[in-house]
Amino acid sequence: MAARVLSRYLPILKWGRAYDRPTLSNDLMAALIVTIMLIPQSLAYALLAGLPPEAGIYASIVPILLYTLFGTSGALAVGPVAVVSLMTATAVGQVAQQGSMGYATAALTLALLSGAILVFTGLFRLGFIANFLSHPVIAGFITASGLLIAVSQLKSILGVQASGDTMPEVIESIFAHIGQTHVVTLVIGVLATAFLFWVRKGMKGALVRLGLKPGLAGMLAKTGPVLAIIASTLAVWAFDLGAHGVAIVGDVPQALPPLTLPDLSPALLGTLFVPALLISIIGFVESISVAQTFAAKENQRIDPDQELIALGAANIGAAFTGGYPVTGGFARSVVNYDAGARTPAAGAFTAVGLAIAAALLTPLVHYLPKATLAATIIVAVLGLVDFSILKKTWAYSKADFWAVAATILVTLGLGVEAGVSTGVGISILLHLYKTTKPHVAEVGLVPGSQHFRNINRHDVLTDPALLSLRVDESLYFVNAHFLEDQIADRLARGSRVKNVVLMCSAVNSIDYSALESLEAISRRLRTAGIGLHLSEVKGPVMDRLKSTHFLDQMNGKVFLSQYDAWTALAAPECRQRRAAAE
Repeated sequence: MAARVLSRYLPILKWGRAYDRPTLSNDLMAALIVTIMLIPQSLAYALLAGLPPEAGIYASIVPILLYTLFGTSGALAVGPVAVVSLMTATAVGQVAQQGSMGYATAALTLALLSGAILVFTGLFRLGFIANFLSHPVIAGFITASGLLIAVSQLKSILGVQASGDTMPEVIESIFAHIGQTHVVTLVIGVLATAFLFWVRKGMKGALVRLGLKPGLAGMLAKTGPVLAIIASTLAVWAFDLGAHGVAIVGDVPQALPPLTLPDLSPALLGTLFVPALLISIIGFVESISVAQTFAAKENQRIDPDQELIALGAANIGAAFTGGYPVTGGFARSVVNYDAGARTPAAGAFTAVGLAIAAALLTPLVHYLPKATLAATIIVAVLGLVDFSILKKTWAYSKADFWAVAATILVTLGLGVEAGVSTGVGISILLHLYKTTKPHVAEVGLVPGSQHFRNINRHDVLTDPALLSLRVDESLYFVNAHFLEDQIADRLARGSRVKNVVLMCSAVNSIDYSALESLEAISRRLRTAGIGLHLSEVKGPVMDRLKSTHFLDQMNGKVFLSQYDAWTALAAPECRQRRAAAE
C-alpha cells in the first residue's frame, strides 16, 4: 500500500525501473539541444519579467529537477515562458520598483504562492478548475499577450526607454521616445529579428539543400537563435559598442542558483494571491495541453492532478533558488520531443547543462546586446499569435466569438490580469447561459424501430394525447424553471394531452432546486388530470430520486426505456400505425 502511494506521487519510481541505455542516449541528445536553446530564452524571459538575466537560468535548474521527480510527461520542458513572464512583471510591478531588491523578493513570493496553489489543487484533485477557462478564450488571451509582449519589446529594438502595461500605454510611450532611437541598437535589433525569422521559416530548407537530412536540419534550425547571440555578442565586443550606447546584459553572476527566501508578510501574500491564482491557471492549462498532445503520440497517459503537484513543486523550488513562476513551455517542449526525449530524465540532464552554464559560461554573455534578446522574444511570441480563432469561432459560435474578442480587447486595453480575469468570467457566464436554456426536444417514434427523434427533424409517429420531451441537459438551479415553462407552453398549445413523459437519457444529475421544479410540475399536471412519467433515468439519478418522496407523489411511472413508455401510454391506433409501418 505504501509503495503504491509513493509511486503515485513519485512517478520516477515507475518509469525509472524501465530506463535503459537507448533511452539514456535519446534523453542526453534532447537535453543538449534544449540546453542550447534555453540559455538565450531564459535570459530573455527574465528580462521580460523585469528581473536580472540570471533569474531566468536559475528558474530553469531546480524547477526542472523537481519536475523530473514528480512529473508524468516525458516531453514537457519546464521553465520560464513568455506569457507567465509578462504576468509576473505586471503583478510584481504593482508592489515594488523594477530593479529593486523588493522586486526580486516579490517574484520569489509569487512563485511560492503559485506553487502552493498548484500543489493544493493537485492533492485535493481540483484540476477541473482549469476547465473554467475555455480553449477559445485561452487562445484569445495568448494571442493578445503575444501581441502585447512583442510590442513591449520594441523599446529594446529601438534602444529607448518606454513603459506601460497595456497596448495603448506601451505604444504611446514608444512614440513619445521614438526621437531618441539609438541607430546602432536599431540595426542590431532589426538584423537579429530578420535572421531569427529566416531561421524559423527558411534555415531548415537551406540546410536540406546543402545535403543534410531533414531531421538533422530541423534540429540545427532549432538552435539557430544561438548563432544570432554569438554574432551580435562578438560584434558588440569587437567594436566596443557598449561604450557607444548599445544596451548589453552586463555582468551575470558566475554561480549556481542561490538559496533565497520569499517574503511571507501577510500584506504581500494578500496582494499577490489573485495574480498567483491566475498564473497558476494559465500555466497549468498551457502545460497540460502540451503534455497531453505529446502523450497521445506515444500512447502514454498524463495524470492532470499529478501534473499539478509537479508544476507546484517546480514553482516552490524556483521560489527558494532565485527564480520566478515557471510552467511547461510549448516551443521548448516541441524541441525536446523532436530531439528524442521520452522520459522526464531529459529534463534532469538539461538542468545539469544549465547549471554548468550558470557556473562557467555566464561571462560569455557580458556583451550580449539586449536588442538581440528582444528579437528572440518577438520571434518566439509572434508564433503564439493566432487571429484565425476569431474567424473559426464566428463561423461556429457567435457566443464564443464574442468571448474571444472581449478577452483580446480587454487584455490589450487593460492588461494581462484583467484579460485573464475577463476570460475566466466570460467562460463561466457562457456555460451558465448555455445551461439556463437546455435543449428540450419533443420526440416521436421512428417508424420500424424503437428509436425516438425530434419531431421537427424527422418523420416520426406521435400521439396527440402523449407528449414526449427529451431533456438534453442536467437539471439544476440555473435551468430548473426553464423546464417548467417549456411544459406549460407546450400544454397550452395542445389541450388533448393526457400524459407527459420526460426522456432523461441525457440528464446526468438533478439538484434540489430542479427536484422542487419537478415536484411543482407533478402537482400542476395532477391537478389538470395529466400523468407525469419518466423514462431512461440513469442509475445515480434514480438513486437520488428514490431517497425523496417525489416518485411516490408523482402521478405516473418510471419506464426503463422510452419505447416502453410509448407501448404503455400511446393510443392503440398509434401503435397500429407503427405495426403497419413495419
